[in-house]
Formats: sequence, C-alpha cells, structure tokens
Amino acid sequence: MDFAASVKKTDVGIALYLLAAVAFFIIPIPNFLLDIMIAFNISIALIVLMNVLFVQEVLDMSFFPTLLLFTTIFRISLNVSSTKLILSSGDPGNVVRTFGTFVGGNNLIIGGIIFLILIIIQFMVINKGSERVAEVSARFTLDAMPGKQMAIDADLNTGAIDDQEAKRRRDKIQEESAFFGAMDGATKYVKGDATAGLIITVVNMAGGTALGMINQGLPFAEAIQQFGILTIGDGLVSQIPSLLISLSTGILVTKGSKAADFSGTLVKQLFGLPKVLYIVAGSMAVLAFTPLNTVLFLGFAAAFGVSGYSMSKTLGEEEIEQEVAAEETEAEEIRKPENVVSLLQVDPIELEFGYGIIPLADVNQGGDLLDRVVMIRRQIALELGTVVPIIRLRDNIQLNPNQYIIKIKGIQVTEGEILFDHYMAMNPGYVEEEITGIPTFEPSFHLPAIWITESQRERAESLGYTVVDPPSIIATHLTEIIRSHIAELLTRQDVQNLVDNLKESNPVIVDELIPKLLGLGDVQKVLQNLLSEGISIRDLLSIFEVLADHATTTHDTDVLTEYVRQGLKRAISGRYFAPNEVTQVITVDPKVEQDIMASIKQTEQGAYLTLDPERIKAIIGSLEDEIKKIEDMGRTPIVVTSPIVRMYFKSMTQDYIKDLIVVSYNEIDSNVELSSVGMVTG
Repeated sequence: MDFAASVKKTDVGIALYLLAAVAFFIIPIPNFLLDIMIAFNISIALIVLMNVLFVQEVLDMSFFPTLLLFTTIFRISLNVSSTKLILSSGDPGNVVRTFGTFVGGNNLIIGGIIFLILIIIQFMVINKGSERVAEVSARFTLDAMPGKQMAIDADLNTGAIDDQEAKRRRDKIQEESAFFGAMDGATKYVKGDATAGLIITVVNMAGGTALGMINQGLPFAEAIQQFGILTIGDGLVSQIPSLLISLSTGILVTKGSKAADFSGTLVKQLFGLPKVLYIVAGSMAVLAFTPLNTVLFLGFAAAFGVSGYSMSKTLGEEEIEQEVAAEETEAEEIRKPENVVSLLQVDPIELEFGYGIIPLADVNQGGDLLDRVVMIRRQIALELGTVVPIIRLRDNIQLNPNQYIIKIKGIQVTEGEILFDHYMAMNPGYVEEEITGIPTFEPSFHLPAIWITESQRERAESLGYTVVDPPSIIATHLTEIIRSHIAELLTRQDVQNLVDNLKESNPVIVDELIPKLLGLGDVQKVLQNLLSEGISIRDLLSIFEVLADHATTTHDTDVLTEYVRQGLKRAISGRYFAPNEVTQVITVDPKVEQDIMASIKQTEQGAYLTLDPERIKAIIGSLEDEIKKIEDMGRTPIVVTSPIVRMYFKSMTQDYIKDLIVVSYNEIDSNVELSSVGMVTG
C-alpha cells in the first residue's frame, strides 16, 4: 500500500511540474512566486548535474532525454513569466533584479558581456560538442548491435553464459541503442534552448526600452539602463541553469557506457602517473626563475613534487595489497569445499587448442570459429533432429601451438594439427597437374592432402583441387566427431526436452506412450539406436506413432528400433538411394542369414549371437572383398538383408567395419531400384 501511495505521489509530482510550465505560459504569476520557481529551477539543474557526475553507468540515467525536454519547457515558461513582469510592471522579483545588479555588476555593458560569454560557451562549445558526440555515439551503437548480438549468441552456445545472462545482455544492448538514439535528438532541445534564450533577451531589451519611453516617459538612456539591467538579470537567471543542463548532457554523452567511479577514475587518470607530476614540478621550477612570480611557481613545483612522491608511494602500497589480496583469494578458493564439487563437472564436448589457433577463435582478431560452432549445432539439429550439447572452447598451453584436440565427456577422442596462414588442398581424383606443398592428411576422413600458401590457392583451385581454410578444417572435423558420438551424447534430459516439445502440439500420442507403454529410458535407447546409424529423429511424431503401435507386444528396444526404421523407410530411402537411378548394393547369402538366425540366443537382458568365431571371420572376409569391389566402382557400400537379420548382421560387423550401411528390404521404398553386384558368403 505504501509503495502504491509513493508511486501516486511521484506521478502527481511530475504532472504538477509539467502543468505548472503550461500554466506559466498563460497565467501571470506574482513576482514572489517567480522567485520561488527560479530558485527551484536552479536547484533542479544542480541535482541533474550532480547525478550525471556521480552516476556509474549512463543507462542509470536512461530517462535523461525526457528529463531534458521537461527542464527545457519549464525554464522557457519561467522566461515567459519574467518577461511579462518586466514589461508590465518593471518588477520581476528579487532574484532577477539581484542577478542583474550583483552578477551583472549593475552595469548594462558588463552584464551584457557576461551574458554573451555564457551564450557562446553554451552554444558554440558545450552544445556543439555534445551534439556531435551524441550523433556519433548513436551511429556507432546502432552499427555495433549485430556484432554484439552475435557475440552474445556465441558466448551462449559455448557455455560462457547462461540464458538469463544472455537475455540481460540483449536487453542492455537494446536499452543502449534506444538511449543514444534518443540522446542524439535530445541534444537539439538544449541547442534550441540557448538560441531561444538569446532571442528572448533581445526582444525583452527592445520591448522594455520602448515601453519605458512610451508609458513612463523615461529618456532613452534611462529606459535602456533600467530595463536592460532587468533583462540581463532575467537572461542570466535562465541561462545559468541552462548551462548546467548543457554541461550535464556533455558529461553524460562523453562518459561512455562502462560502469565506473567517475570522479575517482578521472583524478586517477589525471594524477595517477608519478613521473608526469615530477616533470610538471620540474617545469614549474624552471619557470620560477623567469620574470614570473617566483614564489608562486616554486610553490606549485613543490606541491606537484610532493604529490608525485605521494602517488608513487601509494601505487607501491596498492601493488603489494593487490598481490596479498590475490594470494589470499587464491588460498580461499583452494580451501573452499564447493570447488572440489565443481571439478566433478564434465563437459559433453570440448575443443582444446594451442595458442597458435587462438586468433581463429578470437572475434576481436577476426576469428569466426565461435560462429562456426553455432552453425554446427544448427546443422546437426536440422540433420539429425537432436540438440547438440554446449561445445566448450578453451586454449591449452600444454598443446603444440597449432594442435587441437576434441574431447567427449572429458576423454580425448581425436586430435589434429593445422598450419596457420595456410590452406589445405585435396585432390578429388581427377587433378592432372599436381601442385607442390607440405604433405599431410585431412583429419576428418584421413584423406591425403597438402598444405599450400595463400599465393598458391587460386592456382590450386583452377587445377581442380578442393581448397579449405583452417577454420573449415576444424569445424568439419568437429562436426564428424559429433555425428559419430551423438548417440551417447543424447541424455534422458535431452529426450525429456524433445518429449515436452512434441507434447505441446501432440499431447495424445505422448500421454499414450510415456509412461504407460514405455519408460523414458526405453525411448532414449531407441533414439540412440537410430542416431548411432545416422538416422534422423527429427520426425519424432512418426517415431512415437510406431512405438505406440508395437510397444504393446514387445519392450525389446532393439526390436522396437527395427519397427521404427521400417516406419521411417521414406526417410531412409531418401538418405541412401538416389531416385530414378539403379543403386548397386551388396546382398547376404540366405544360408548366412539362416546361420545367423540359428545362433541367436534370447535372454532377459536381450539377444546375442553365438556364431562360431571362425565363421564370423569368414563372413567378414567375404564382406570386405565385396566392399572393396563396390568402392573401386566409386560407389558407397550398402548391404541389404532380410528384416529379421538386419540388426544382428549390423551388430556382428560394426566392430570390424565402421559406419557400414546396413538396411533391410522393409526399409526401402517401393520406387527404389536395386542391383546386386555382390553377395556376402561365409
């Protein structure tokens, strides 16, 4: 209730402030009330100046452009009211008269010169500079927005910040762009205010003199002296607060957007280097022995010398304190029990690199590796239908400068090495003229390649070489590693997130399947089986439909995976078989299939093969021969089996032949044409 009342009071206060400004334009006010309002206006200007001076961040004064408009209209309304009193009664009140006689020296010429000097300072120096700074700040803030947004996205995707921090930073960027854009326009208020003050003063001078001569019968010299002093007082009364507001605007737009203790930082930057103070002290001492005031300059020399000595001593103490504080902080961190717990955290995917590769990951040095990591996650999500965990990028001084390693769940699974400022050129097989370079192997697929320089790149491409830059090499390698390990990276929490996402649009199928027919772990196992063979789980609705149809008869996740594969046959056919083209495949001898089925042993934990090792060796040997034949033809080896044998044949061969494509006849669309070019015997 108190808070609501407080809000209402502030609303009423702001409304009265603006209504008073409007009323002063229309209703004549007595001179004593004008004195009160002028004093109030000066105090508001001082409050604004002090707030701007000591505020730590410019966004803490985000309503400053609106405040400029409010104070400007209020100040002009007081100008109009004082003008009415000067012209009508010749008595605008004590404050205006005192400013004309005391501040202006009770002399029309002196007061006029002071007023003109204030106008020139405000209009030509402060306003012009503030307007230019505000314009440039607004332009650069808007131009920098896309880069800042990309940097936030990169930090979010690499795990440096969480979603909440990313949202806070995005909101701050929006606020900064809105603030500097508004300040660019608001500085025009201040500039216009100074111009209006000059025009009002000239009009008051001329009008007051004319009225004094006509209505009061005063001679010209007396009339211009009397009304001129009052006009100059009125001009000074309005121009001094206006100058304070202009100064506040200049401080705010030149202050920058970083949080800082303004006064402390300013003094430290100005007097923070002892050698500068020593040089100034020496210069002042030299000047003391010229015809200048010797005592005065020697006094300043001594003061600066003592200040330099004091500052050097203070800096030495600060360095010692910082070292001690750092050691104490490090000791406290080591002693903290929660730090041991933090060491247990294992990142799903890590890319560590030597210091020579840092420029590729540093946005400030033009590196785009962070952006490529973002694209990898998008690519995998579109291709396989699962969200890749946060990819952690960090430098490792223990590695060779150009070396990088990729870890899955804290364990290194592969490594690579690049040559910075070089390109990798690979012969696709039809290059007639070879180019010289440093021999190497492409890390993702272990293909022979050579390192070439920038000057050789254009010629290598014209000869038919495939040329890639170092960031692309690392990104491709990382993508392939993620693809090959994506099944083990799929956690129950990831599956739950996918289920929740599906439930928003298809709640019926989710409620029917989980947990009535299958547990979350069973669904996870099926999805992992699909991902392990490169089958996309993006069509989660179709997968759940098939699982709901068959989970009533079996809970064996391997068998359910086969049913799902058959339900996804259009996607599988589109992935492995070209339309309107005969695909050459390898088939399996029916006798081999019968032997495999006869050797299957069913247990409570699942089924496994008991085939004789010699027989397995013979089957693998035959398979390798057939694979070599089809690879020599420039084709990708695809083995086709009967549906009941597919998963057992794949299980038997996966330890010998990595990434072998094995599909069943039920997973092939009816419009696909096949041609058997070999048969696996044993």
